[in-house]
Amino acid sequence: MIKNLFDNENAIFMGAKRSPDDCAVGIFGVNYDGTCSFKPGARFGPEAIRQVSSCLETYCPKLNKDLEDIMYVDFGSILIDKYDSKSVIESVRSATDFLINKRLSPIMLGGEHSITTGAIEALVKKYPDLILVQLDAHADLRKSYIGNKHSHACTMRRCLEVLPEKRILQVGIRSGTKEEFQIMHNNNQLVNFCPGGNAQELEQALIPYSKSPIYLTIDLDWFDPSLLAGTGTPEPGGFFWNDFEEILKSLRNFRIVASDIVELSPEIDKSGVSSIVAAKVLRSLILSLENMQ
Repeated sequence: MIKNLFDNENAIFMGAKRSPDDCAVGIFGVNYDGTCSFKPGARFGPEAIRQVSSCLETYCPKLNKDLEDIMYVDFGSILIDKYDSKSVIESVRSATDFLINKRLSPIMLGGEHSITTGAIEALVKKYPDLILVQLDAHADLRKSYIGNKHSHACTMRRCLEVLPEKRILQVGIRSGTKEEFQIMHNNNQLVNFCPGGNAQELEQALIPYSKSPIYLTIDLDWFDPSLLAGTGTPEPGGFFWNDFEEILKSLRNFRIVASDIVELSPEIDKSGVSSIVAAKVLRSLILSLENMQ
């Protein structure tokens, strides 16, 4: 089954295993950017995150946890038809199903943001009360974009259609159409969070869902371009590493069951800093999810 789903011949993230035995967290990549709307290159994101991970320490002082104490598996990247956006989402759903059946907390590496829909489609079968927390610069609530309803500009709209609770909390959104902002305001799903602030509003918004499983999707353009330039659709006015740690702090008393990191385009940032930031985000997620199954 693994051979039919994944290509694991390339780099591996830090000290990950290749076998899921006794692991708590499972990583897989999706090398896809077929619906990008500005600069392509997110298909190289998963490999870049893995390649730079060797420069990180395994210990996170903020979380006081160490990857050396955790068993986690990196399956490699899934095999996809890069010319068919719908089939990519279906492949993501199959891969996520596979990890769930192995009792692993899935972390998906993009690739572009359209892939999130496939993971949500798989997870709602196990978690019908699943809610979605989105860190992003863009609302991604369009009905379709350039004639494609599976575009990365539509992924939150597609997720809303799948989520039984119809609940998304969107943090840091600073770009979108007038209609998208109206949707967010009307549904009370836009969470106020400013760079350098605290995440109390996110915590308050999550209180009614204190026992609900959470999917955390992280579009790396949430970060300010001065920190993370390597993304296809950068937006000024973004966030910094301390802000990300504040978000994780606000989520520590809630139940994150799966996550993704998307929209890293490493070739845009020749310094490699963007890839290192993304790898550090992944380290934090592994450390945050390992007790959730």
